[in-house]
Amino acid sequence: MGRRILNDALRSIVNAERRGKATVELKPISTVISSFLNIMKYRVAANLVVMIFSVVATATFESIASCCVFDVFVNCILKGYIKNFEVHDPHRVGRITVDLQGRVNDCRALTYRQDIKAKDIEKYKTLKLPTRQWGYVVISTPDGVLDHEEAIRRNVGGQVLGYFH
Repeated sequence: MGRRILNDALRSIVNAERRGKATVELKPISTVISSFLNIMKYRVAANLVVMIFSVVATATFESIASCCVFDVFVNCILKGYIKNFEVHDPHRVGRITVDLQGRVNDCRALTYRQDIKAKDIEKYKTLKLPTRQWGYVVISTPDGVLDHEEAIRRNVGGQVLGYFH
């Protein structure tokens, strides 16, 4: 039952994104859903970061002088896959309201929770994600719920919860 909660929540997010909704309400909730959403909120597609840094590297001093335009550009692009989420009444049945941004193409939870070693994370990522630039694999580790980049950096394995891109 607990593994279906994350799957149902992520499928609700994808369905709301496809229909063009601005928000989605998730019920029932769990701490794993909150951790998964936290990763979705603060992770940025790597290709956007590379694009911004290449613009900065090739820009002249005069073009960077209009710093407020650059700040607006960075703030618009450097956001995660969701805008924000809010947990309502977590001690009871509760609900989570998620503000969508239109960036989630696919988001899935694995109901069989596959164990993965730290050395096999990169191989698993190439199997599940469409390209090397987009998406994250979310892993439940002894250090908490982490994305694949942080798990590789800390050299820890765990159980794969799901992925999004």
